[in-house]
Amino acid sequence: MNITKNIGTTDRAIRGVAGIALIALTVTGNLGPWGWIGIVPLATAILSWCPAYTLFGFKTCKD
Repeated sequence: MNITKNIGTTDRAIRGVAGIALIALTVTGNLGPWGWIGIVPLATAILSWCPAYTLFGFKTCKD
């Protein structure tokens, strides 16, 4: 399986911050259990790869 990076730096930062914020709000009890969905943007930020971008042919990183 070949995973080619398709998420740029700015996109990664936004996903990372959003993911951490959702998880933190859930852990502190300020958000319901659906906040664990923050794992998804955090994982895509760490991997620099988004499966949805692959499906739709998007790419925000520079080659």
